Formats: sequence, C-alpha cells, structure tokens
Amino acid sequence: MGLLRAGRRGPRLLGIAAVAVTLIAAVALALLPVLLPAPDDARPVSPGARAGGPDGPSATPSATPEVVDPPRGLPTEPANVVLVVMDDFSLELLRTMPHVVALQDRAATYDNAFVVNSLCCPSRAATFTGLPPHLNGVLANTSGGPLGALGGYRAFAANGNEERSYNVSVQAAGYRTGFVGKYLNEYEPPLVAPGVRVAPPLVPGWDDFAAVSGGAYQGWGFWVTDRVDDTLELEEYPEPDRDAETPRVVDRTYAGRVIADEALSLLRRYQRRDERRDQPWLLHVAPYGTHARTQPTYPGEPFFPPALRDRPRRKQPDGNCGLVVCADLSVADLPGYADPGEDNAPFYLDDTVEGGGITPAPSWRTEPLVLTEERGSRQYQDRARMAQSIDRMIGKMIKRLGSALDDDTFLIITSDNGFHLGQYDLNGGKGLPYDSDSRVPLVVAGPGVVPGRRAQAVSNLDLAPTIEALTGADVGEKRAGLSFTDSLAAPQAPGSSYAFMEHTYGPALPGEPDADLGSGARLDIIPSYVAVRGPGALLVRVDLDRSFYGEDFAWELYRYDQPWEDVNVFDTDHDLPYALDLRRRLEAWADCEPKRCRRLTR
Repeated sequence: MGLLRAGRRGPRLLGIAAVAVTLIAAVALALLPVLLPAPDDARPVSPGARAGGPDGPSATPSATPEVVDPPRGLPTEPANVVLVVMDDFSLELLRTMPHVVALQDRAATYDNAFVVNSLCCPSRAATFTGLPPHLNGVLANTSGGPLGALGGYRAFAANGNEERSYNVSVQAAGYRTGFVGKYLNEYEPPLVAPGVRVAPPLVPGWDDFAAVSGGAYQGWGFWVTDRVDDTLELEEYPEPDRDAETPRVVDRTYAGRVIADEALSLLRRYQRRDERRDQPWLLHVAPYGTHARTQPTYPGEPFFPPALRDRPRRKQPDGNCGLVVCADLSVADLPGYADPGEDNAPFYLDDTVEGGGITPAPSWRTEPLVLTEERGSRQYQDRARMAQSIDRMIGKMIKRLGSALDDDTFLIITSDNGFHLGQYDLNGGKGLPYDSDSRVPLVVAGPGVVPGRRAQAVSNLDLAPTIEALTGADVGEKRAGLSFTDSLAAPQAPGSSYAFMEHTYGPALPGEPDADLGSGARLDIIPSYVAVRGPGALLVRVDLDRSFYGEDFAWELYRYDQPWEDVNVFDTDHDLPYALDLRRRLEAWADCEPKRCRRLTR
C-alpha cells in the first residue's frame, strides 16, 4: 500500500532523502540502550452540518457561538500554560467528568476539534511539532517496516522533531518546562542486562521530564524518568501484591495516580518558583487513561483497567462513572452504533472519462463484527470509570491554580484521538477519519477566555502555535497549524473551516499496543487515507493497495445530514461544487508544506 500520495500531482510524502535520513538515524538509535457533548438538540455533527439542497450541504456554522460576557481580551504578558492530553479519550466520556463539566462554565469549549491522525504516536508527534505526519515523518506507532523508522520515538528523533517541538521554543522564551506521563511509543527504558534497565535518551527542551513507560497501559508496573542535571534517572513502580495489600494501597501506585501526583508536585514547585523568581512555566501532562491494557496485570483484569476505587465493589456495586450511572452507559447510545456498512464501500473515479467515471470499489471493512452490545457497553463503562482518575487530577489542578486561572494561567484539556465501539459496523478501535475517532474534546480556561461554545474547526496541529502565542515564544513559519488564540476572547472570531486527517497503512509490528484492540478489531485493516472535513461533509481518499509503494485510490464522501458517516454519496455528489472544493483541498494537502497547509484550512 502506498504512502499518502498526491497521485500524479507531486512527490510521495516521505521522499528518498527523508527515507535515507530515517534509515540512518534508525540504525544509530538502534545502537542506543534501547464536551461534555452539547445537549442532543444542540450537539454539532460537523462544521457547518445542515441538510443541503441540490448543491450539497449548507455552509452554515453548526454551532452558534454564544457570547456570555463582552470579551475583555487576553493577557498582554506571556502566561503560564497547563496542557492535559488524554489517551484514546472519546468525546462521549466528557459528560461523566464532574470537574471538567464544571470547568466548562468558565471555559471555551470547541465543538469542532479534530486530530490530524487518530493514532497515538502520530497524533502526539503532530501536537509537539504542529506538523502533520507527512511533514514530521512519524507515520505509525512503531519503528521498522519498509522505511525503517516508520513510526514511534525512533522516527520522531530521526526526523529532527525533538528540536522543533513547541516546548523547545517555549523554553527558549525563558519558561520552565515540564512533562509528565506518556511521551511517545517506543520511548522506553531499554533492558541492558537481565533485570537491569537504563534510562532512555534525554529529550531536549524539558527542564523536568517524568516520562512514564508503557507498563502503565496495564495500570500498574512501570518506570518513570527523572531529570537530574543533564541526565535521566529511573524510578521503578512495581506491580503491588493485590492479595497482600488493601485497594487503597494498591491504588497509590496506579498509573493515573502516580502521574497525577507528579503533575501536582511540579505544579506546586512551578508556582512557588514563579513567585520567587518571576519565571513563567509550561506543564504538559499526558495520562494513559482511557487507553486499553495490552496485557492483564492481574487475573480477570478488565480490558480497560480503572483504578480499584472506581470499580464495582460492595459499597459501590455499579462502580464510579462520575456524573452518570454506569448502568446507563450503553453503546446503543453512540451515534452510528450497529449501522450496517454495506453502503459505506468506496468508489473509484476515472478522470479520463468526461464528467468522471464512477465504479464501485471493494470495501476495506473485512473484519467480522464480533463486538456484542453487552461486551461493548461493559468496555464503555470501564472507560468512563478510567476517566474519573483523570477528572480527580484536573479537579486538584483547578483547586491548586485558584485565581491564577483568572490572572495568568491557561488550562487546556484535550485528547490524542477518540475511539469507536461498534460504530460503522466495525469493532472497537481507532485510526479512522470518522467522527468517533478524529473528533476530540478541547476545553480551554484562563484569563480573558469568554465562556461558551466555539464553532471554528480546530486541529491538534493548532496547539503548538497557540501555546507559543500564549507564551510569547517564536512561532515563525515552521508550523502547519494556526493559533486559535483570537477565538478565546472572541467566540465569533474568524477561524478555520476545514480540518485534515491522514493515515499510513502498515502491518502490526512487535510492540504495537493497538495491534489487536481486544474487541475483534485489527488496526492493520485500515488502509492509508487522506481526508478533509469541511462545512457539512467529509471526503476520504483511501488507498486500497496494501503494497507499500503501490496506489489504488478510491473515494468516500459523507454528508452530515445526520450525525455519523451513514452513506457514501461520492457516486451521486462527486461533481457538486462542495465535493469538488473538498477534493481540490485534499489533493493539495497530501504534499503541502506548512504555509500551504495553513492556507488550505481557511
């Protein structure tokens, strides 16, 4: 299957030079010790989604921004920033989190926030760099495959992304910078002798760096780095003996609790340091929730492992799902659940035929649907239980920040991607351009932020330039994303109308945490694609050729006349003005450079 390509128009996304750099760096690295959704009657389904006439969907904004108070403007001085990036956190879980729901009363909530790639490592790389996968070279979760350092930390480092991450420019602007939690796939403490691990390479641009190893997927049993001068040291958090310890003691070493404690400790230190030395700060916190485990820590572990305090027990028979009774959460409530996939098959387009020749293409959805409603609902409930440990952390952050959220500190809450559980006739998983996987929560509180909903399309590519703008760092022309700071103080400020997604097919390599998502899903059934979501519709160009350098393009087009990708209408709508506009933008995006990428979103 080919990489994302522009077809006849231009070069492959990862050119020969980039491949050479990737392979050389991969060898070198190998030698190292290795929304709240709006109410049902107001929930937007896409930017500008409305039933359309003969020319296609209307371009009317889907969410009418509501100005609660006259904008008083953002601070003129650089501000502190806390960024919380959750893991596989899908939008429907936000309504279960009491502290985040309460925060929305004083925050901007972006109803049309998306990620450029709905897979962990490529998404996180895009957040750090403000560059899509075709520019930062991180195409998958793991390294190896046809291009060597195809994904994971090795590809991130090999393509020079450490030095161009947003934290480097923020640190250069005089900030104290801290990171806690999940960094990038394959950034792990290598085993150098039986039972002996050493710290992974020091990452530039972070004054404090508490990266938590992949054992945290299981909830317990992981390593945490600690920067001491110019080196990293390791601290082990072994799996506690559940038979010998009380649930309270066991939960003290639960990954969500350890990450929260470390983040709050840094937050206290930064606030004291700022008071003494007048030094602003940035804190990036990345919990492992609500990602599934990759193997069970203890017998009978749920596939999505919550803290013990949030699980069903004698005093809490239903478990803790926050603001919602766990038993009331069912996958049958998810838009598009059990929607038959027969009408989603792609279409070929033959441009040599006048007007475009349209013929059916084979469906890439080849997995049998084995996720039952009962099993999916149980996983949905456990995901909500996992979310509560994150919500408690955020609640403690809000309390600790106090009046700083009105004076000099921004709190940004989002996720690296969403997750589907039975929608589109597919088993549980992610990696798709569809609403469940690509739309994420984005809640921003801070000084000068006017509370209320926002309709602008925002991508995780926009986080780096936004944080740089808030901190007074040098943005320059290196980011493909756009700052959305204007809309914080002015909900109706002009913004983007289009969001782009891209994905590169690859076999499930060793170490892939999402190879089998425990619900019958296989990540490697998803073909490469480039997609664009515009006012009222989503266009996807899939590559059905699974050989790495081949290409066999076919098309899917969904109008958001209802809130999920229901019927592929490419055969009937491909030559309408809205579809032609989407196609022009999509083909330009496939090999765009930062300046061109930014222009395509407007």
